[in-house]
Amino acid sequence: MKVVPLGAGQDVGRSCVLVTLGGKTIMFDCGMHMGYNDERRFPDFNYITTSDDFTSRIDAVVITHFHLDHCGALPYFSEQRGYHGPIYMTPPTKAICPILLEDYRKITVERKGETGFFTSQHIKDCMKKVVPLHLHETVWVDDELELRAYYAGHVLGAAMIYARCGSESVVYTGDYNMTPDRHLGAAWIEKVRPDILITESTYGTTIRDSKRARERDFTEKVRSCVARGGKVLIPCFALGRAQELCILIESYWERLGLKVPVYFSAGLTEKANRYYKLFINWTNQKVKESFVDRNPFDFKYIKPWNRDYVDLPGPMVLFATPGMLHIGTSLEVFRKWAPDERNMLIMPGYCVAGTVGAKVLSGMKIVDIDQYSQVHVNIDVQNLSFSAHADAKGIMELIRQASPRNVVLVHGEKSRMSYLKSKIMGEFGCPCYDPANGELLEIETEQDVRALMSDQLFQRAWSGEQQRQERLGDNLLKPPNPITQMPVRGVLLLGDGGKRLTRLLDPSEFDLDQVPVAEPDTGNSRTDDQQLTAPDYLPTQDETEVKPETVVFSTRKIFDDVVVAKRMGLDENTNTIQAVLDAIYELLSIDSAQKVRQQKNEEGFGIVSVGESVKVSTCPVSDADELPSLAVSWAWEEEELATQTLAVLNRVLG
Repeated sequence: MKVVPLGAGQDVGRSCVLVTLGGKTIMFDCGMHMGYNDERRFPDFNYITTSDDFTSRIDAVVITHFHLDHCGALPYFSEQRGYHGPIYMTPPTKAICPILLEDYRKITVERKGETGFFTSQHIKDCMKKVVPLHLHETVWVDDELELRAYYAGHVLGAAMIYARCGSESVVYTGDYNMTPDRHLGAAWIEKVRPDILITESTYGTTIRDSKRARERDFTEKVRSCVARGGKVLIPCFALGRAQELCILIESYWERLGLKVPVYFSAGLTEKANRYYKLFINWTNQKVKESFVDRNPFDFKYIKPWNRDYVDLPGPMVLFATPGMLHIGTSLEVFRKWAPDERNMLIMPGYCVAGTVGAKVLSGMKIVDIDQYSQVHVNIDVQNLSFSAHADAKGIMELIRQASPRNVVLVHGEKSRMSYLKSKIMGEFGCPCYDPANGELLEIETEQDVRALMSDQLFQRAWSGEQQRQERLGDNLLKPPNPITQMPVRGVLLLGDGGKRLTRLLDPSEFDLDQVPVAEPDTGNSRTDDQQLTAPDYLPTQDETEVKPETVVFSTRKIFDDVVVAKRMGLDENTNTIQAVLDAIYELLSIDSAQKVRQQKNEEGFGIVSVGESVKVSTCPVSDADELPSLAVSWAWEEEELATQTLAVLNRVLG
């Protein structure tokens, strides 16, 4: 399988990832970058081809949600660069996407005067190519490629995408939130066990405090500012955090009976709220239940904004778009209110580097608005994270749910990805990658064979696994683990690809001398019984990165030595564990540029060392029924080398 980020590789913004699986190529998201106003704002589509023949090279485009950093380049790609294939998105995304694209076009063309940009007709023509993708519905792009959407939280209509072609599969998360909020539920996915999970990592080194504490802090800061006669500017995108914070302010104003006016920049949000009412089934259970009596998106205290209000005296609260202070109403109002120290700016979300919002959050007191003007920042700046992205805990939980073979990190800063990579490899024992934009990542995948198992073979295998778990439980003085995976030894009767299906049968069901059979690969190297020794440390400061000096990670891979011996063609007298170590040593000697050494420790167990800290070692077996295992350990600084070592280990074990 091949993965190439055209955007969001070690960066936030311009999300666009190409994935090739089973000979099919999918483009996940097609966004723009908020920090650029030149050709860099769109992904570099010339990486695919310079002849603009994209339709023959890309089988499908999938948009995960309507934020511009995930869909902003779509009309440009389809109408101006000539992609004519299918575009998949959920119904709410299809409804809201053209509204945001048209608003983006108006600001870029009508206010800034840019030429050569996509037109309103381009947006309409682009939307005609969209195929709706409903939650948990399997859609076939062609006879081989299937897509399925899972709920992602984040914003209305956001979805994580599972794609499969033949025996290869991938999950692309887009943006997601594992914590339910006031109007949306938490992201969830089945244990689909994809070959690759491509996940965002925006807040990969952050663990947020409780939502209730953040909401209390937010409302208290707003109230203190208006009490002293100041104005509160809250930049936010028109959909998502806007509705979340509006519901919070609405309930707070109603509870305290406040009379201070609250505004929302009009037009775009009025349309957006119409779609929230239309797609109420995409919200959380509390909103659905209250919708019977009153629509929570019909706000009583929040009124439409008029530009003439900006110079009015007295306190007020304004929710203004967009959320990063790079264009639009929020930037215009910031220019007016920033010099007054009585006023307050509350930044509730992430700001891409290069935007005015990012400059203000960094502490700059004089900010260039454009090439002609600058503003003195005396306003009280507060950064309260209400971002609908998963934090470090959420990312780890999603990986646990999906149970992938490999993890790829995108949509995050390089500095934040490094520690998260080691944490993922230590806890789950799977390789983790963070390719840059334009970097080709090739990952070898196992060729699975789907087969129908006979009842007799299943019962025999299940009974054997139950007995093994009970023996382990008795030895460890604890109840047995639930059975989620088990090794199966049977006869694989290959089908013909048509009506005769491939079947896995008990040997007693056939005369083996007369039936041509092939033994199946029954490798059980992936198991939920990994014993983890990775430290439970993660930085807890909001937006603060901590790089430990000498953190050592380790993971343990349990495998069935009988199955591995068969795969490697070993005879009964060969030490399987030593043969595995020898194979790892040989492959690393070929693949790695670092020095590879093989030795034994004081107890006589084998060790393969790579670089300064990466070690693959055998573990002592305390019980005759216990499966053998290999431990992999590494220092935080060599997580790239550890990724390569884990990939080699998985190749050897199958």
